[in-house]
Amino acid sequence: MVEKEKESDDKQNPFEELTKQFSDILGKVGANVQIASFPFNRSEEAAGDISDEEIDDQEALKRVKNFNLRPKEIKDYLDRFIISQDEAKKVLSVAICDHYNHIRNIIAQKVHRNQEYMKQNVLILGPTGVGKTYLIKTIAKLIGVPFVKADATKFSETGYVGGDVEDLVRNLIKIANGNVALAQYGIIFIDEIDKITNAFGDGGRDISGRGVQINLLKLMEETDVSAFSQTDMLNQVRTLMSFGNSKKQAVEKINTKNILFIVSGAFDKLGDIVKKRMGTAQIGFAAAEQSADRDFEFLTQAQTEDFIKYGFEPEFIGRLPVRVACKALGESELEKILSSVEGSIIRQYREDFAGYDIDLGFEDGALKEIAKEAVKEKTGARGLLTILERVFRDMKFELPSTTIRKVVLTAEGVRDPREYLKNVLRYCDRTNDLLGDIGRFVASFEGNFGIHLDFTPSAMEEVGRIAEADQMGVVGVCNRLFEDFGYGLQLLLKDSESKHFEIPREAVQRPDKFLSDRITNFYKDFSVGNSCNP
Repeated sequence: MVEKEKESDDKQNPFEELTKQFSDILGKVGANVQIASFPFNRSEEAAGDISDEEIDDQEALKRVKNFNLRPKEIKDYLDRFIISQDEAKKVLSVAICDHYNHIRNIIAQKVHRNQEYMKQNVLILGPTGVGKTYLIKTIAKLIGVPFVKADATKFSETGYVGGDVEDLVRNLIKIANGNVALAQYGIIFIDEIDKITNAFGDGGRDISGRGVQINLLKLMEETDVSAFSQTDMLNQVRTLMSFGNSKKQAVEKINTKNILFIVSGAFDKLGDIVKKRMGTAQIGFAAAEQSADRDFEFLTQAQTEDFIKYGFEPEFIGRLPVRVACKALGESELEKILSSVEGSIIRQYREDFAGYDIDLGFEDGALKEIAKEAVKEKTGARGLLTILERVFRDMKFELPSTTIRKVVLTAEGVRDPREYLKNVLRYCDRTNDLLGDIGRFVASFEGNFGIHLDFTPSAMEEVGRIAEADQMGVVGVCNRLFEDFGYGLQLLLKDSESKHFEIPREAVQRPDKFLSDRITNFYKDFSVGNSCNP
């Protein structure tokens, strides 16, 4: 009787064995999957850029609960990493403090969770390369909350072509190591928000852009987002595995009420709308001479009606009450970025050269010249990297193969990097460079084949000549010339007590013939020796 009851129970749960088998299969292939609760795969590709920095979700949640920063403290922190943009720093510092003070009060139950609260989502305007993204990223790092960045152009209205805006929220969960309680207090940053309008095309609105605005509007207000996408294969498997479970599977969701949304864009044409509204539109040469400072002033005076004319939905722009403009960076600001801020890109280049034991220095005039050239790129701080790459491209290629251990870049070096490099190379010791490179090849060859090659002075000279003629490195030339020597020399020296072999000039000039002749003579001597022994 008992056996029949047990048999009946098995029939009532036909998925139990399937679940066990599927779990075993996943375990054998090394998949990190739990049927009861799927962990988040951090390598999964989704809309938005996910930070590589690991977050201690429990410590981060504790910092949110105990948030006690003041606006001036946040600005002081930002000043260490970002040059200029004082007004943007002030506005953001106040908005951040207001937002996380409210969250702290909710967690402490000083404020009812359902109390009406107008979230201070932020809109940042300004040209490319002025630090808009870096401002938000630095703030998120200071507070310790999950941070996700994405470009608005990645999204579509439906999500079938392009990304789904809800993936932004799901990425916060991934950053928070699956901790929904922490993810709901994260920051979502959306760049190029001005690209989802079409107000300057055919006079109508881009339907897809309008749909993206509406979908984002839902997130910025308050909505519940499933922790798993409907198109997520793992989620589908999870649903299948829980189908026959007698206990109802809880649907994991995250509410967006306390997620702070910050959007930004260049808004190239917005200034024209503001000028027209203010009656200060200009034409002809006067318009061409409009200064960057004047354009910045127009952006600071943009009103809701200007954004609507630009192509935004009134409801969408209304959910971005905090608005601030960033100034274009001039030569002095770019120079300060190189010399004054923590984490300057100059440090990166010094580390690159230090990897070859080369000490890289900069004269003040060099930094000023780099900033001057970067302004011409019209890409803000990004122009610095463009100029630095142009200046150091040939140096990074040539100098690691020389004995030079210190380089100080001058203003002349920035203006004419190739001529500067020629002058630097005049002071290097070509003989020692050649000795060092051949020494590295000899050590590598001995490690691979157990034979030490002894290059004669004339052989080394010939290697250097070939390297210069073929514009190759010395080690590369040696690898090419002696690629067949390893096993051939092992045969020749098989019964020899000495594992040294001399490389004369003729071995460099005609390596194949040299090795072939040596092996031929070896077999002749071997045959003669055997014929003399009865």
